[in-house]
Amino acid sequence: MDLAQIFADLDAQPWGEWEHAYGSADDVPGQLRALASDDVEEAEEALYELYGNIIHQGSVYEATAYAVPYPARLAAAGIRPADMLLLLGCIAESEDERSDTPGVCRVAVTAQLPLILPLIEANDTAVRQAAVWAAARTGAAEQVLPALRRRWESELDPLVRAELLAGTAWLDPAAAEEFDKTVLGETPGGGGAGQGAQAPPVRLAALLAGSDADLPWTPVHHDAFLSLLPAGPLVADRFDQEQTEPFRYVVQGLLERDTDAAREAAFTLIEAGLRHPDADARGEAVSAAEHACEVSRAATVRLAGPLTGLLDDPSSASAVLSVVHQLGHRAACAAPALAAIATEGGELADRALAALVATAPERAAPLLAADLARRPRALDAAAKLSPWSRTGDARAADPDPFPYTPELLDAVRARLAEDDIDWNGSIHLGLLLAGWGHRAAAAVPDLLAALDRYPFVVLRTLPAVCPPEERARAVAALRDADLTGQNPVDIGSALHRLSGDTGDTGAVLSAVVEALASGGRDMTEAAKLAGELGGSETAASLLPHLRAALSETARATPDPASGSSGAGRTNPDLDSDTEIARALWRLTGSADEAVPIIAGVLEEADGDWHRWQNVRAARAAAALGEPGRPLAPLLEGKLAHRDHAAAAALALLAVDPAGQDRVRLADAALASAETDADPLTALDVLREVGAGNLTDDQHRRLTRLAERDAHVFVPGFPHAPSEADARFREEARALLRTDPRSGPTPRA
Repeated sequence: MDLAQIFADLDAQPWGEWEHAYGSADDVPGQLRALASDDVEEAEEALYELYGNIIHQGSVYEATAYAVPYPARLAAAGIRPADMLLLLGCIAESEDERSDTPGVCRVAVTAQLPLILPLIEANDTAVRQAAVWAAARTGAAEQVLPALRRRWESELDPLVRAELLAGTAWLDPAAAEEFDKTVLGETPGGGGAGQGAQAPPVRLAALLAGSDADLPWTPVHHDAFLSLLPAGPLVADRFDQEQTEPFRYVVQGLLERDTDAAREAAFTLIEAGLRHPDADARGEAVSAAEHACEVSRAATVRLAGPLTGLLDDPSSASAVLSVVHQLGHRAACAAPALAAIATEGGELADRALAALVATAPERAAPLLAADLARRPRALDAAAKLSPWSRTGDARAADPDPFPYTPELLDAVRARLAEDDIDWNGSIHLGLLLAGWGHRAAAAVPDLLAALDRYPFVVLRTLPAVCPPEERARAVAALRDADLTGQNPVDIGSALHRLSGDTGDTGAVLSAVVEALASGGRDMTEAAKLAGELGGSETAASLLPHLRAALSETARATPDPASGSSGAGRTNPDLDSDTEIARALWRLTGSADEAVPIIAGVLEEADGDWHRWQNVRAARAAAALGEPGRPLAPLLEGKLAHRDHAAAAALALLAVDPAGQDRVRLADAALASAETDADPLTALDVLREVGAGNLTDDQHRRLTRLAERDAHVFVPGFPHAPSEADARFREEARALLRTDPRSGPTPRA
């Protein structure tokens, strides 16, 4: 097949009518032709562009299916065959199809099997391997399995054999048991049939296939897997991206079985890996342990000790630190070892101190004070325990701030006097001070002295630490300072928090008006600040500015029952409209304006791309209380989407408490928690409903969430999933204890 035949019908296709990831597919014909270029760089660039366009981050599109025949023909013609086959395999395995015809892309690749299957017999091992993988990913077992089994009988290359085994088990899961016996053998130590005869990549492929098929994990498998460590290099040239970390993959598979035996097998395997004499093998075990601790409640207790034991090993300590840090106070047993490392020099000491901050903050505080300037990671970890907000109020979700000590306060004050603090470092210092509140009042002069160097930090920190007797001085200093270039909302918020209703609000009002007129992202924060001025007699002057700041769509909203009359708002537009509605409610005391604005947001914010816009709008509706009752139909429509269900249910209980089916709302909240969408808000809903009012089935579901081994994932805590889950579990158990059906429940 020559190039004229390969591309004979290329230009006859209506590419401009089809779309890929970036819009019109009219650029695809040129990219397909360039695949056959004699210029290697041009061909590679075309392949890169095609991956970005028709298989973008694993997603396939309408144009993808129409592009499939051309790389298949190129592969059959011997033009970059391995690359073409990999492209086809990626298309075939995609589960994220953005076309109007589900499955059409995999069908398109399957239609090319007459060109792909002969390449399983190619002379080039890379081509054979790619052909095996691409053919298997079509899922067309009837066509592909006979070819794979024929090749298995004669194939000698270990990587191709591994791909043949994996592909066969992919298409026929029952084959995994067959390979388990013939490749791994049935007795430990190599005494069984085939044990030792197969190359390591093939043996590993059999273990991974058995894991996928949920075959029993026996001492044979345990020993066989340990004998293959480190396993990463054995899959480095394989194509399954989910198996690039075999140790982690096996542990994940065992934990997903959710049985005591499988958990014990996973933990025993990890513990053995942590004792392995090879440093790379221990590194793989540490990674597997980290994953286990992210998903399994039992793992955090079982593995903290074995992980801590590796802190004394210089070759393993660095990898272990991140896991110990993530475990937080559950790794308190590591505190002595962490403290010992933290007193040394260099980056490892800083990382050890950061982990100590998470596991034993009281022990970390003096060490941080002693060397604050050279411990940026530890300072970052400490600052994350003390989040600030413009209001200065602690939030229910905030953890306790980092422990206060006079020595650490003195160190922070001394550091603020220096000029070499980077942006993040200055923010972290401010967060520490803000977390301590008035205990850090001695730092007020230092903050004022640093106003010209670190204005962003001072504006946010000063109101939190400034005692009442110092506030007039602080306000005067802010008014006299040159704050050109600073966010007017930051300035206005600081002045408001320092002076309150007793001071001149002119500067605060001016800041809000300026930000509302900016048309940028600051409008949301300006509207929040405007709402806080509700007690001010002059706040009413903000009403026309708030109304003018609404998006054109929000201003045109005709009816709270039908929502917005238009569409096309960006997410920041939706958020600012929501916050303006809140402010109008707080300033006027009437829901007449707020209800239709929030309704418009709820109607327009539809689907997966507006998760937080829906949540914020639902919370704004809840703040209205019963005056927000016209929003109930729109909120009820959000109950079906897991991301919005909990917030919508909580809002419905606020706007129409008497008219709600509380069993239905509890179901929606539980579904949100069970799918890791919004577990903490779900608990808020269940508290409002009352544990004693849950059905028996709902009670069982809540008990399952509280007592199962698998972590509940809480959005917003990606770097501390086990800590976030522990908080959820404690709150869920506390709620269950209010229900007589629960009996005594363990306390976290």
